Amino acid sequence: MTSTTASPLANAWRLPRDFALITLALEVALALFEFTGSSESEQMRESFAHAQVWIPWMTDFAMTWLLVTALAWSHARQALEVRGAANVARLPSPRVRYAGAYLVMLALFHLALGPLLYELEPMLLSGGWLQRVFGSFAVAASAIVYQAAKLAVLVLSVWFAAWVALRAPATAGSGDGDATVEVQAGESPRRAVAMLVAAVFVSLQVRWAMRASSGSLGAAPTESLAFLLLWVAPPLVVFALAFWGGWLGTAPGLVRVRPFRALAASVLASVLVPAGCTVIAVAWLLLMLPSTRGMAGLGSLIVLVGVLVPLYLALTVLLTRFITRRLYRPYL
Repeated sequence: MTSTTASPLANAWRLPRDFALITLALEVALALFEFTGSSESEQMRESFAHAQVWIPWMTDFAMTWLLVTALAWSHARQALEVRGAANVARLPSPRVRYAGAYLVMLALFHLALGPLLYELEPMLLSGGWLQRVFGSFAVAASAIVYQAAKLAVLVLSVWFAAWVALRAPATAGSGDGDATVEVQAGESPRRAVAMLVAAVFVSLQVRWAMRASSGSLGAAPTESLAFLLLWVAPPLVVFALAFWGGWLGTAPGLVRVRPFRALAASVLASVLVPAGCTVIAVAWLLLMLPSTRGMAGLGSLIVLVGVLVPLYLALTVLLTRFITRRLYRPYL
């Protein structure tokens, strides 16, 4: 292959990485603007003097950035594998188009949809249907509804930007004959699948956990280092376990990443793992209901926590492995 043809193909195979970097750069720029240039920036800077404020804030942003970069990478990689690197290389300025479209979506969310969702949350709580249905759990339910709406906006923003950037020109042909170029270059589709599964899984798990436990961290340690470890160590452990499950769910001979299958496996696992833990917890509490008074009740709750933690870790590996294997079976 001559250098004149290799260069456009190599440039096309770098598109997933570039989409991810563009997304991350724009998200970080927006966060810096909110911290330095918004009307609430002074109050935010004062709050950042406390570790109990800036550590959860940074964790939330990190999980958002991890999710959107994984989605951006997946859209570009899907286009490469389905349409072929030669066709993608003929796209007119996909990086510029992606950056422009994603910037428009960020501005739309920041200026319009974000404030609307923020106003919607207290409306749901002030005698709304969430308060009537969930009662004392209305705060957590409202936070989860808000998070679901925000998550949908993030997914649609990445999808729209990728759609604008990856629309094929009329002269582009079809075919995927170049789909093995990256494998020959030494990159591992199996590792890419495991990374995608782990990234989306830990992002969803941490974000939902943060919203569900909103306002219930009164017993958290006050020391900055201990508080940092409390927020950083669990996501790293969950990421490692989900990566292991995704790795075991594939095989060394995997040629195509098929990123949307990895995303589907991660989303399914992120739903089924806490669902399985919830079923076990409810069954345990029902069985222990006669002895939920005094020290006996406290002891049963301690035992339940001691069971749920290793169960959650085990289910993370087993379910991600099982679901990934099922979805990738045609390609193994």
